[in-house]
Amino acid sequence: MHQYMTYVSLAVYAGSFVCYAGILYIPNAWLGRLATFLLASGIVCHYFALLERSRWIHAVPYDDLYGSMSLFAWLLAVTYLGLEFLHRQRSVGALVTSLLVVWIALVATFAPNKILQSSPARGPIFALHVTLNTWAYAAFALSFILSLVYLLQDRVLRSRHAGAAFWRFPALDVLDRMSRSSVYVGLSTMIVGVSLGFLYERRLTGAIIWTDPKVLITLAIFAIYVAYLALSRASGWRGARAARICAFNFAVVLFSYTAVNMYFTAFHRFL
Repeated sequence: MHQYMTYVSLAVYAGSFVCYAGILYIPNAWLGRLATFLLASGIVCHYFALLERSRWIHAVPYDDLYGSMSLFAWLLAVTYLGLEFLHRQRSVGALVTSLLVVWIALVATFAPNKILQSSPARGPIFALHVTLNTWAYAAFALSFILSLVYLLQDRVLRSRHAGAAFWRFPALDVLDRMSRSSVYVGLSTMIVGVSLGFLYERRLTGAIIWTDPKVLITLAIFAIYVAYLALSRASGWRGARAARICAFNFAVVLFSYTAVNMYFTAFHRFL
């Protein structure tokens, strides 16, 4: 029963995907509004799924890998919805919601039915640290999707063989602005999240372990995204080159989120 709301949110996200995909082929203002409404409803249902999981394990909902994956998906949906309102663009919603559907389906299918060993880390500082860093990863995932759409659209435009649905994707400059907005969100949340992590580590151990692989790769990710924001405005790097940097750096983010967390660090092995 603890996964009931997860399945509800999955169904609502799937309905949102159908509507977003529909407006790529049949532009309709009401269908677009329904897609946004269903996405917002899915976010609400997903929040209660996280709350339900938290009550079941008597800990924060991201206390294991599956809970962390669920929180990642929820924050991805929240970030995209914010960008949709900010830039008034719904045409990439089908890609985002399709990822949400697949991601939540994996969580619902493979999440264990027993309570795993709880993490020793506790407290509001740690909770905010993990939440903000997960939010940063979700924002970077969104910028990755937008960068891929940019590269694909740039390639198809050069080939001059675009289909009808393709032309409903945002213009290249709009995709670029949306991607940079998402990176700004990611960097902002990462700065605060990492700072809280340093504060928590200082209180727990009395020192900050700068040589921890998780710290080193996080600083590298931060530096590359700052470089991306700078280069995306430079005449020689603007456009496809900057989008490739953004896409490459998300591969580093995935490596940090998975392999580093599970195999290369001791202090950060909470997932």
